[in-house]
Amino acid sequence: MDNSIKFSIKQIAAQAGVSKATVDRVLHMRGQVSFNTAQRVRLAIGELEEQCTVSSLSGRTFYIDVLMHAPSRFTNAVREAVNQELLQMLPYKMRPRFHFYEDCGVELICQQVLKIAQGDCHGLILKAPNDPLIAEAINSLYELRVPVVTLVTDIPNTKRLAYVGIDNTRAGQLAAYLFAQYLSPPYSGTLLIVMSKECFFGEQERVSAFKQSLKSAHPALEILVCEGSYGVDEPTFWQIKKLIKEQREIRGIYSVGGGNNAILQAFNQTQQNFDIFIGHDLDRDNRALLAKQKIQAIVHHNLVFDIHQAFKAFLQYHKVISTEGVEPSKLEIITPFNLP
Repeated sequence: MDNSIKFSIKQIAAQAGVSKATVDRVLHMRGQVSFNTAQRVRLAIGELEEQCTVSSLSGRTFYIDVLMHAPSRFTNAVREAVNQELLQMLPYKMRPRFHFYEDCGVELICQQVLKIAQGDCHGLILKAPNDPLIAEAINSLYELRVPVVTLVTDIPNTKRLAYVGIDNTRAGQLAAYLFAQYLSPPYSGTLLIVMSKECFFGEQERVSAFKQSLKSAHPALEILVCEGSYGVDEPTFWQIKKLIKEQREIRGIYSVGGGNNAILQAFNQTQQNFDIFIGHDLDRDNRALLAKQKIQAIVHHNLVFDIHQAFKAFLQYHKVISTEGVEPSKLEIITPFNLP
């Protein structure tokens, strides 16, 4: 056993969502424990260490699981937002447990959702595809009295407690407005929309609103949609590079699902130019690209605010605060000239 570990087996078991006996076997390297379970225990210790550096929290403890299918650059931003928000939740002690996947199927997400429900879970923050199996899993958690809040992309027509994030329809309209302002004559040619995957409801909303708004302003524009890489850099690069070779000149790019470094790399390697690049979220990649003026604008919202709304929804559900409802995030336009 590592004597430097300062948490009890009970604390680690609660954080990991496993039994005390399992934690004991992992710490003392006794018996058969699967790699994934052992990894979950090690991650739990790291999460407890991380939370200790934030604050010596006190009060009632709420275990909140954060399950996301998203690229690491976005899940890292969410983790930072969660840790930043912990201090604001005093006197309630929010203990987040993170389950992040860049590449996984719907079945794995469903399995993880149901596994989370079997533990001591006071709420699940979920970013996942809008899929019937996942909808069924959310409804199962409702019956087990485990509230679910969807983050940045909704799963409608389910018994989820709330959706937190931006109005994605308005975000798509705002992106179209920005394109119309940046676009110079002739108002024709091809605009490329890059989605991570069309199964994410929030991305569908953005794309639908963008296409409708821009087509009404400039009907001669052709809009090409590329999806399937989940916003992960390497598959995004190869997908965009192949597409560029097959298409005529592209005048602008609307990146709905990220992977912007990879998109730019593909255009550079094929020596293709474009006039406009609009993306979403002020993550570390996009901050650097804006600073270098590689992209024109980012449609941004405050993830810390989103996490606050999610935590508030859980506290409302457990009847420890009396306020009701959640507020949508405000849309911001970030350019190279107003980087915060």
